[in-house]
Amino acid sequence: MTLAQSIIIATIVAYLGAMLLIGLYFSRKGSADSSDEFYIGGRSLGPIVTAMSAEASDMSSYLLMGLPGLAYISGVAECGWTIIGLAGGTYLNFLLVAKLLRRYSAEINAITIPEYFSKRYGDTKHTISLISALIIIIFFIPYTASGFKAVGTLFNSLFGVEYHAAMIAGAIVIVTYTALGGFMAVSTTDLIQSIFMTIALVIIVFFGIEKAGGMNNVVTNAQELPGYLNLFQGYNWADKSAGTYGFLTIVSTLAWGLGYFGMPHILLRFMAIRHEDDVKTSRRIAAVWCVLSMAIAMFIGIIGYSVSKAGVIPMLETSSDSETVIIQLANVMSEHGFFFALIAGVIMAGILAATMSTADSQLLAASSSVSQDLVQDFGGKKLDNETNMKYARLTVFGIALVALILAWNPNSSVFRVVSFAWAGFGATFGPAMLISLFWRRSTRQGCIAGLVAGGIMIFVWKFGLAPMGGVFGIYELLPAFIVNLIVNVCVSLATPEPGAGILAVYDKVHTKK
Repeated sequence: MTLAQSIIIATIVAYLGAMLLIGLYFSRKGSADSSDEFYIGGRSLGPIVTAMSAEASDMSSYLLMGLPGLAYISGVAECGWTIIGLAGGTYLNFLLVAKLLRRYSAEINAITIPEYFSKRYGDTKHTISLISALIIIIFFIPYTASGFKAVGTLFNSLFGVEYHAAMIAGAIVIVTYTALGGFMAVSTTDLIQSIFMTIALVIIVFFGIEKAGGMNNVVTNAQELPGYLNLFQGYNWADKSAGTYGFLTIVSTLAWGLGYFGMPHILLRFMAIRHEDDVKTSRRIAAVWCVLSMAIAMFIGIIGYSVSKAGVIPMLETSSDSETVIIQLANVMSEHGFFFALIAGVIMAGILAATMSTADSQLLAASSSVSQDLVQDFGGKKLDNETNMKYARLTVFGIALVALILAWNPNSSVFRVVSFAWAGFGATFGPAMLISLFWRRSTRQGCIAGLVAGGIMIFVWKFGLAPMGGVFGIYELLPAFIVNLIVNVCVSLATPEPGAGILAVYDKVHTKK
């Protein structure tokens, strides 16, 4: 092992150790001793932590791997419209949902998303809890798997460490601090991880431009590829030609932004913020960081192509290879002496941060769905606080194990896995959340029907209709989101309006100043 590799490993180990200490700190502080503390931190999250932990847990490994890799291999079209959609979704989610969800969830004393839906509609049979919990488990497992895959890829690319061993080691660290410290540990580590992600992005941009021979070379090399810098074309790496990014494809890609309305790990931050008046500050911070971080990530992919053309790093011919572009650049940086090796270690920690900040939030949300929503609410098994915490922590370990199995294939694409899971949440919880917050007449039956219809349509469109191409080739989130909305509204109108008690709570929430 070279000196540079030793320095990078030491930096990463120090970073991982700090994450574990945070989990231990909140565990001893008592921030994970009750379900309310474990799942939403006792609703005490400050505006900065709310914003940055929401964004860090949202970005996942696609910020430092998926997006740069996509830009490297296909140019700005798909990446650019995805970024526009996500930026708009982030802002609108904070603007429309955050404040009202904080108020509503506190009013009905809900600490998980399934519990919110159940109590919002007075679902005494807890059917909504069951369906919602199953949706969370089904889609969070592959989402978490993509994060574990990123950890394995990082260490395998850097040090030649066996992919599976590296992936397991990373998962152990994530699971440990999540199980120890609960929501406050997850949110605090996410804040720190967002800082590391930002540092990694900024440093690699300047280093990459220098290695590419300057900004002029970056632009010239990109312009030589047909459609590479064109938002309405994009580049086809397979046959080296320009593509066509028409209106339908653009709308489909912008639909990524709809996913925000249904992301449980982001919505939980809204429920946990200490006061609804803090939402405005959080919204501004989140929106600015979201736009800048994603734009820089895309730019790094473009820079990376020029660095490859200059012969500094290999030409990355496949989607899975292109997602290692930041790793490749950091590896080159580490060869320039002690200081640069230390910086490379920070960059690698940033990639780990992007992965861990999402995986920990997903594990926490999934564990709450099992122990709180399935076992207690739907199963009707009342647990004392100690037993509830045992169920929650055991679920964290169980879901992590399944995610490891799904991530066993090192050639899977981080971006593609995340896009499917994102669509699943956006098309199920997204319409249900918006309707529950803004439509007084919506009913329990409408919510249930919409959740089921949206979930089914995701699979039907992705695996049944999309392969046919043409108009069916659009991102599955958009048609499934629309189907959910239509079914929810139609079934709500066809069933009796909610009872007086449910309507009274709705009116109270909406008239409260």
